[in-house]
Amino acid sequence: MHKDIALNLIKNNYLNKVIYVPTGNFYNKPNLASDIDRYNMLKLMFQNTKNIEVSDYEFGKLKYTYQTLTYFKKQYPNDDIYFICGSDNLKELDSWKEYEYILTNFKILVIRRNDDNIDNIINKYYKWKDNIIIANVPLNYISSTQIRNLLKKDRLNINCDMIIKEVLNYIIDHNLYI
Repeated sequence: MHKDIALNLIKNNYLNKVIYVPTGNFYNKPNLASDIDRYNMLKLMFQNTKNIEVSDYEFGKLKYTYQTLTYFKKQYPNDDIYFICGSDNLKELDSWKEYEYILTNFKILVIRRNDDNIDNIINKYYKWKDNIIIANVPLNYISSTQIRNLLKKDRLNINCDMIIKEVLNYIIDHNLYI
């Protein structure tokens, strides 16, 4: 999730706090930076940003989304816990471990991606439709994959509107995404 989206969610009162939880190193995705590097880049991105935190909860041991959400519910027992995801992830949620538990016990805050038909996706989860909220935030068509691909091609001439200078310097200094 991009910085602008998190800030928009807070500004538009969908949430009062966002906690980024980079996944651990258990997904064997090609060209994925280590969990520590992703954590450090998020910390750089959100340094001095109010109401946004970064957690290392998923490091060290495979944790599924339902476990992470349950952990944060225990940390914040008086708050509603939201899982923020793109509509592309919501389409696939029924393939996730304990997806019904997630849909029953937590709010899903969905960010529209690409040209996904949100109504069709929500109909797939009709039973839990009251727990699915479509956020009305400006669409951001730039994905992390696109940024990584641009970095591979020409890291010195990447548009700084896509990535903040501190994170770009971290990527260059640590030889990431080459």
